[in-house]
Amino acid sequence: MSDETTLGAPIERHARERPEAVAVIDRDRTVTWRELERRIRAAASWLDARGVRAGDRVALWMDTRIEWLELFHGLARLGAAAVAVNPRYRADEIADLLARSRATTLVTQRRVGSSDFVSVLADLRAAALPSVTRVVLVDADGGTPVQALGSPAIAYEPDREAPAEVVESATPGALAILFTTSGTTRGPKLVMHTQRTLSLHAMRVGPAHGLDAPDARLLVALPLAGTFGMTGVLAAWRAGSPIVLHPTFDPRHACETIDAQRITHVYGSDEMARRMLDVAGGEGSLRSLRVFGFAAFRADAEQVARAAVERSWPMRGLYGSSEVHALFAIQPADAPLEARLQAGGRPAAGGDAQVRVRDPDGGTTLAAGALGDLEIRAAASFVGYLDDPEASADAIDADGWFRTGDVGWLRDDGSFVFETRRGDAMRLGGYLVNPVEVESALRGATGVADAQVVPVEIGGRHRCAAFVIAAPGAAPSPESVLEHARRALAGFKVPARVWFVDAFPITPGANGDKVQRARLRAMAVQRLAAEPGTGGA
Repeated sequence: MSDETTLGAPIERHARERPEAVAVIDRDRTVTWRELERRIRAAASWLDARGVRAGDRVALWMDTRIEWLELFHGLARLGAAAVAVNPRYRADEIADLLARSRATTLVTQRRVGSSDFVSVLADLRAAALPSVTRVVLVDADGGTPVQALGSPAIAYEPDREAPAEVVESATPGALAILFTTSGTTRGPKLVMHTQRTLSLHAMRVGPAHGLDAPDARLLVALPLAGTFGMTGVLAAWRAGSPIVLHPTFDPRHACETIDAQRITHVYGSDEMARRMLDVAGGEGSLRSLRVFGFAAFRADAEQVARAAVERSWPMRGLYGSSEVHALFAIQPADAPLEARLQAGGRPAAGGDAQVRVRDPDGGTTLAAGALGDLEIRAAASFVGYLDDPEASADAIDADGWFRTGDVGWLRDDGSFVFETRRGDAMRLGGYLVNPVEVESALRGATGVADAQVVPVEIGGRHRCAAFVIAAPGAAPSPESVLEHARRALAGFKVPARVWFVDAFPITPGANGDKVQRARLRAMAVQRLAAEPGTGGA
């Protein structure tokens, strides 16, 4: 396998050139490049013996473990594809994903932490999933037989000592993985990546992030079912650096692992960083880190990042998506602090990737500093949405530009800043306003723990409304929150309504939880409609 745009090429090369070097640390298992190559060949042989062929799809529903990776790469050797299943999914979500992907096999495990996967399997109905012919357990271990889809689940027991030879059908253009979009703004879709798009991006990320340094070591802290976890692994392996797998994110264990294993790189969300800050040790903790790349999912992301910087953590803002991959861009390490903590950055692919900003109304390309719709053109971008040509055509224009659905702006140095999702941006007073700006101001009000704002129309005017969570033991009034907002914000940005809630609706994702702003907008419309004299300002 010589084509470097196939997934197996770098692993075969490392196994040949440095067979005894460490490739993976998974719990108490240390795996060399030679052993990793043998495990992948064994996985391919095991799958082949059970009839998996080029073009087939196999769903992987597990925590972060080496079996996930060996099966994924084994599928790639056969020219088959993995369907990435969020380990937090349950029966209805899994059934929908299996049906839409037409997966022939589901590979899973008995439980993850406190989650009993066997009981979830019991809720799946074979009649609704005609394409699925088998369920496989990676941790059967001779335990109680598990019934799934009307038949006993089979054990994953590859022969790693002498795997049978298989006819490898890996090609750069073969479908390699299906990622699920979050569906927070539109319906969820299945993002298609080929071996070539995954490989090209991994080639660029390693050098751009310093993963090719001789002592680089990556902590995989997020699920492999999401683009965050998968991109980091592929980039590190392409560069020849070892990875340390973190089965299910636990902030204390993550901090201890970083120190014990001398981790240099970790990627995650602002919420992950906040939880690690709560439990990290003293001033000397996490000193081995060179890159802590974070994606901003919450309104207080910058405050969390600044608190981490005060602990000397090397925080850098990121940008990515399932379509253009995680780690598509990262802020320069030498940028001023404020710029370094913003979401966005320079594309890892350098000149091979282009980013432009377009006017959301007129469609003209905007100059640096102007806020508009972010569009990306890159060779490693996804090849479309599975079985959804209309959505694919809507997302990718005839010239290959991907309409990200995000709002941002370009800097003079060629980097860019992500502000918000297009569907979340508010048109207030004739200007595009990032809801995070308003939410950050509201969080500064006495007694407020968190806030989310959404656009509404009141009396024919575009306004915003706020949903607020009070701090424990506090009882702020809507007027006190509004009074703070009036002091902190221009008048057109001040919410027209403030409603208190116990929690925000969220969508659990492989890369982190996201607030369902669409549901908040629907809640706002309902509350306004219920007001006496609806339509007043």
